[in-house]
Amino acid sequence: MPAANGTPKTTPLTETFGAEVHDIDLTQIMTQADFAPLRDLFDEHSTLLFRNQSLTDEAHLRIANFFGPIEDRLADERQPGEAYKVPEVSNVREDGSVSEAMDLHTLNLKSNFLWHSDSTFLPTPALVNVITARIVPSTGGATELASTRAGWADMPEDLKSRIRGRGIWHRYSHSRKKISEELSKLPMFHKWPDQHWSSIWTNPANGREALYLASHAFRIDGYDEAESEALLEELTAYCTQPRFVYSHNWNVGDVLMWDQRAVMHRGTPWPYEEPRKLSSICSSAQARDGLDTIRMDAA
Repeated sequence: MPAANGTPKTTPLTETFGAEVHDIDLTQIMTQADFAPLRDLFDEHSTLLFRNQSLTDEAHLRIANFFGPIEDRLADERQPGEAYKVPEVSNVREDGSVSEAMDLHTLNLKSNFLWHSDSTFLPTPALVNVITARIVPSTGGATELASTRAGWADMPEDLKSRIRGRGIWHRYSHSRKKISEELSKLPMFHKWPDQHWSSIWTNPANGREALYLASHAFRIDGYDEAESEALLEELTAYCTQPRFVYSHNWNVGDVLMWDQRAVMHRGTPWPYEEPRKLSSICSSAQARDGLDTIRMDAA
C-alpha cells in the first residue's frame, strides 16, 4: 500500500535514475486522483517498474490514457469500425509460429536494438511507453534504458556546446536503413514527413533538461549529414555509458513505463526460435508536457 503521506514506496533502479514502485496494483488505478502520485514519480524518476501485475488490455489502455492521448500509428490503415488493438512487440505470428531471423518482421524488431526514443518521427512524439511482458524467452530479450537527463547533466561543457540550442531532424526510415536497405523502403516507414525537434527537452514539472535523441535522428542544424552522424554517435555513446543505463530482464507481469523526453531505450537479442511478446502502448506528448517548447521552425 502507499505510504502514510500518499506517496507509494519506491526503491532506486540505479544511482542515476529510475524507481521500482512497490505495493501498487495498476488495475486499481481508476481515477486521475489515483494516478496523480504515479505521474509525480514519473516526472521525478523518468522510469518506473512495477512487478507482478496482471494488466488486461482495458487496464493497460486506462493507465496509458491518464498520461495522454493514445498513439495510433495504424489509424490510416484500419477499416471503418475496426477497433484499436494494443500493439505488440513480438516475433509471434498470428498462427503461433515465430518469424525467421532474417525476414523483414524480425529485421524490424532488430531495429529496436538501436538506441532510440519512440515516435520522434511523428508530428506529435510520444511522452511515455507503458509496456508489459506477456511471453518471455529462456534467455536474452532484455530492455535497456539510458537516461539522457542524467547524461546531459554530467556531460562536459565542450560537448554540450556543440549541440545546445540546435534542432535535430528525425526520419523513421533512417533507423531502418541502418539495419536493412530493403526494410527502409517499406511504405510504413514513409508515412510522415521529416520532423524537426529541439535537441533539449525541459520537463515543465521540475525544470530538468534532457537531451532528446533517437536512432531516427539524421541531421543537426548547422552540420552536414556526415558531421551530424558523428556528433549524434558521440552524444549517444556518452548518454549510454553504464552509469546511465538500466537493463531490465523481463518476467511475465512486469510493467515498465518510461519518459520518452528523457530516456532512450533498446531491446537486446534472444533466441529467435523462441517466442517473445510484450504489449506496448505509447501516449502522445501534450503542451503540458513541454511539447510546444521543442517545436522548431521547419525552415
